[in-house]
Amino acid sequence: VQLQASGGGLVQPGGSLTLSCAASGLTLDYYNIGWFRQAPGKERLGLSYMSVIDGSTAYADSVKGRFTISKDNAKNTVYLQMNSLKPEDTAVYYCGAGAGPLSATTFLAGVGVTHWGQGTLVTVSS
Repeated sequence: VQLQASGGGLVQPGGSLTLSCAASGLTLDYYNIGWFRQAPGKERLGLSYMSVIDGSTAYADSVKGRFTISKDNAKNTVYLQMNSLKPEDTAVYYCGAGAGPLSATTFLAGVGVTHWGQGTLVTVSS
Protein backbone atom coordinates (compact mmCIF):
# COMPACT_ATOMS: atom_id res chain seq x y z
CA VAL A 1 0.00 0.00 0.00
CA GLN A 2 1.46 3.31 -1.03
CA LEU A 3 0.47 6.93 -1.47
CA GLN A 4 2.86 8.76 -3.77
CA ALA A 5 2.69 12.54 -3.54
CA SER A 6 4.18 14.74 -6.23
CA GLY A 7 3.94 18.17 -7.79
CA GLY A 8 5.77 20.30 -5.26
CA GLY A 9 8.30 22.92 -6.24
CA LEU A 10 9.21 26.56 -6.16
CA VAL A 11 6.50 29.06 -7.02
CA GLN A 12 6.26 32.83 -6.74
CA PRO A 13 3.78 34.49 -4.41
CA GLY A 14 0.40 34.70 -6.07
CA GLY A 15 1.15 31.68 -8.22
CA SER A 16 -0.55 28.31 -8.47
CA LEU A 17 0.48 24.72 -8.08
CA THR A 18 -1.31 21.38 -8.26
CA LEU A 19 -0.25 18.50 -6.06
CA SER A 20 -1.06 14.90 -6.91
CA CYS A 21 -1.29 11.82 -4.71
CA ALA A 22 -1.45 8.51 -6.54
CA ALA A 23 -2.53 5.45 -4.60
CA SER A 24 -1.45 1.87 -5.13
CA GLY A 25 -2.67 -1.10 -3.15
CA LEU A 26 -5.80 0.71 -2.01
CA THR A 27 -8.81 2.21 -3.72
CA LEU A 28 -9.20 5.87 -2.75
CA ASP A 29 -12.93 5.75 -3.47
CA TYR A 30 -13.28 3.66 -0.29
CA TYR A 31 -11.43 6.13 1.94
CA ASN A 32 -11.74 9.58 3.39
CA ILE A 33 -8.87 11.51 1.81
CA GLY A 34 -7.15 14.77 2.40
CA TRP A 35 -4.05 16.91 2.54
CA PHE A 36 -1.85 18.13 5.37
CA ARG A 37 1.25 20.24 5.62
CA GLN A 38 4.07 20.83 8.04
CA ALA A 39 6.22 23.92 7.96
CA PRO A 40 9.65 24.04 9.62
CA GLY A 41 9.31 24.37 13.36
CA LYS A 42 5.53 24.07 13.26
CA GLU A 43 3.02 21.33 13.93
CA ARG A 44 1.26 19.43 11.17
CA LEU A 45 -1.84 21.20 9.90
CA GLY A 46 -4.83 19.54 8.27
CA LEU A 47 -5.76 21.46 5.12
CA SER A 48 -8.47 19.69 3.21
CA TYR A 49 -10.80 16.72 3.51
CA MET A 50 -13.10 14.76 1.24
CA SER A 51 -15.67 12.42 2.76
CA VAL A 52 -15.91 8.81 1.62
CA ILE A 53 -19.64 8.90 2.31
CA ASP A 54 -20.85 11.74 0.14
CA GLY A 55 -17.79 13.46 -1.32
CA SER A 56 -18.33 16.56 0.77
CA THR A 57 -15.27 18.67 1.38
CA ALA A 58 -13.85 20.81 4.15
CA TYR A 59 -10.91 23.14 4.43
CA ALA A 60 -8.81 24.83 7.04
CA ASP A 61 -9.63 28.53 7.34
CA SER A 62 -6.13 29.47 6.21
CA VAL A 63 -6.63 27.90 2.77
CA LYS A 64 -10.40 28.16 2.27
CA GLY A 65 -11.18 29.80 -1.05
CA ARG A 66 -7.64 29.27 -2.34
CA PHE A 67 -7.18 25.48 -2.25
CA THR A 68 -9.42 22.83 -3.81
CA ILE A 69 -9.33 19.09 -3.27
CA SER A 70 -10.49 16.75 -6.02
CA LYS A 71 -10.28 13.10 -6.94
CA ASP A 72 -10.04 11.07 -10.12
CA ASN A 73 -11.31 7.56 -9.40
CA ALA A 74 -10.16 6.22 -12.76
CA LYS A 75 -6.58 7.28 -11.94
CA ASN A 76 -6.96 6.47 -8.22
CA THR A 77 -5.44 9.87 -7.55
CA VAL A 78 -6.33 12.82 -5.34
CA TYR A 79 -5.31 16.37 -6.17
CA LEU A 80 -4.84 19.64 -4.35
CA GLN A 81 -5.17 22.72 -6.53
CA MET A 82 -3.47 25.63 -4.79
CA ASN A 83 -4.04 29.20 -5.97
CA SER A 84 -2.96 32.61 -4.70
CA LEU A 85 -0.04 31.05 -2.90
CA LYS A 86 1.62 32.97 -0.09
CA PRO A 87 5.07 32.63 1.47
CA GLU A 88 3.41 31.23 4.59
CA ASP A 89 2.18 28.29 2.48
CA THR A 90 5.77 27.05 2.31
CA ALA A 91 5.83 23.55 3.83
CA VAL A 92 6.07 19.85 3.14
CA TYR A 93 2.67 18.68 1.96
CA TYR A 94 1.32 15.21 2.70
CA CYS A 95 -1.71 13.32 1.49
CA GLY A 96 -3.55 10.99 3.79
CA ALA A 97 -6.32 8.41 3.70
CA GLY A 98 -8.46 6.86 6.38
CA ALA A 99 -11.39 4.47 6.33
CA GLY A 100 -14.61 4.65 8.28
CA PRO A 101 -17.08 7.41 9.17
CA LEU A 102 -14.51 10.10 9.98
CA SER A 103 -15.73 13.66 10.38
CA ALA A 104 -13.81 16.48 8.83
CA THR A 105 -12.71 17.70 12.26
CA THR A 106 -11.41 14.27 13.23
CA PHE A 107 -9.65 13.68 9.94
CA LEU A 108 -8.03 17.11 9.79
CA ALA A 109 -6.62 16.47 13.25
CA GLY A 110 -4.90 13.45 11.76
CA VAL A 111 -6.98 11.01 13.80
CA GLY A 112 -7.98 7.92 11.87
CA VAL A 113 -5.57 8.59 9.01
CA THR A 114 -3.99 5.21 8.43
CA HIS A 115 -2.11 5.82 5.20
CA TRP A 116 0.27 8.70 4.56
CA GLY A 117 2.11 9.87 1.48
CA GLN A 118 5.81 10.62 1.69
CA GLY A 119 5.50 14.39 1.37
CA THR A 120 6.32 16.90 -1.32
CA LEU A 121 7.98 20.27 -0.66
CA VAL A 122 6.27 23.48 -1.71
CA THR A 123 8.28 26.67 -1.51
CA VAL A 124 6.60 30.00 -2.13
CA SER A 125 9.20 32.69 -2.65
CA SER A 126 10.17 35.45 -5.01
